[in-house]
Amino acid sequence: MVLAAALLFSTGGAAVKACSLSGWQIASFRSGLAALALLALIPAARRRWTRLTWAVGLAYAGTMVLYVVANKMTTAANTIFLQDTAPLYILVLSPLLLGEPGRRRDLIFMLILAAGMSLFFVGAQPATATAPRPMLGNVLALCAGVCWALTLIGLRQLGRTGRGDGAPAAVACGNVIACLAVLPLALPIGASTTGDWAAIIFLGVFQIALAYVFLTRGMRRVPALEASLLLLVEPVLNPIWAFFAHREVPTSWAMLGGAIVLGTTAVKALVDER
Repeated sequence: MVLAAALLFSTGGAAVKACSLSGWQIASFRSGLAALALLALIPAARRRWTRLTWAVGLAYAGTMVLYVVANKMTTAANTIFLQDTAPLYILVLSPLLLGEPGRRRDLIFMLILAAGMSLFFVGAQPATATAPRPMLGNVLALCAGVCWALTLIGLRQLGRTGRGDGAPAAVACGNVIACLAVLPLALPIGASTTGDWAAIIFLGVFQIALAYVFLTRGMRRVPALEASLLLLVEPVLNPIWAFFAHREVPTSWAMLGGAIVLGTTAVKALVDER
């Protein structure tokens, strides 16, 4: 189930690029459908809508919107790899927001992650049909990583308050916020095709909602370390789907940076578990 969730998550970049609607439209409509599906499929998503739930949902909404808009501007590989630099921001923000002191070895991981992240901005990335504004897209993907870090910190805080089961509500809340926040930018819809709406339905119902159902059920039976390593399948497959669907090829520097980010994340998970 965890692997199925990772596989569904990994299709996001290719599916977003397959839709001719704007990034704002995809983000709003995808999150609207995801919210409805989550509320229907997960009873816990309909409970515990507290102020903390809304705060976590706001951070998650930022992740959702920025991920889609960044995907429309830069490569799928750059978007997912830069979003996955979230552990770097978690290490920086945890002492401030959670009161968790940093460890000496965390500094080493931070420096390696920062080095990997910097490689995405080395050299000039040419504009292409699927990545028309790569530099701006890279910056937005970085911002998505910050929002994702805040989301994970918020979910940890929910667990501290004895409301670890509030995560489904936070995810549903975040999709509601994302849908409504950018809806004014998504209207009017304009010209669209059946394929565009098929892509949006897939993104909302399957790539987000059903994947989250798989993830929550699988996490109950899988150790945290194994789950975290299985979820690394998502950033590995994401650029592969984009290549087969759109012949999109990231730069060599971006691939090296992605390898450093993923490798460091995997090593940190192993070291923390030990």
